[in-house]
Amino acid sequence: MRPALPALLLLLLASASATAADKENTLYIDLKDNCRVVIEMRPDLAPKHVAQIKKLAREGKYDGIVFHRVIDGFMAQTGDPDGTGMGGMGERLPGEFRLPGEFSKEPHVRGVVSMARTNDPNSARSQFFICFKDANFLDGQYTVWGKVTSGMDHVDKIKKGEPPSNPDKMVKVQVAADAKG
Repeated sequence: MRPALPALLLLLLASASATAADKENTLYIDLKDNCRVVIEMRPDLAPKHVAQIKKLAREGKYDGIVFHRVIDGFMAQTGDPDGTGMGGMGERLPGEFRLPGEFSKEPHVRGVVSMARTNDPNSARSQFFICFKDANFLDGQYTVWGKVTSGMDHVDKIKKGEPPSNPDKMVKVQVAADAKG
């Protein structure tokens, strides 16, 4: 029976490590009225984009940012510090201020979170959108980096418009591993 003890300890350690890894790749978006959206980030699909999202969240750059483009039956877009859809955040290093596309075969279905960009496929920086329903026409053209696992009902209630008048905003955005309480 003694040989089973080390195996059990390894199993417990692996389980604890997996839980910690999940929190490191989980994003909380708090909306008005204490509503929380939980996103499972997918570094296996888009490691550079997930790293950028986590960096901006940890710096508080997404806190207070509005949903500037919300199209009923399509998607809710946010992440622009100007709230116009024309700006972006992120390091502006020579030749590196934009993220190269990390396109995958992951389909754009309800709850998928993907990077917004210009016509240049390598122009994503900080803006992203959450799909309200399937949007297969985006597959392979936009970088999928996550999926809503909880709170999609809150996403459905985000005020619609391009731009919406008095738009809803992300009150606080944080990586779950950093969340207090």
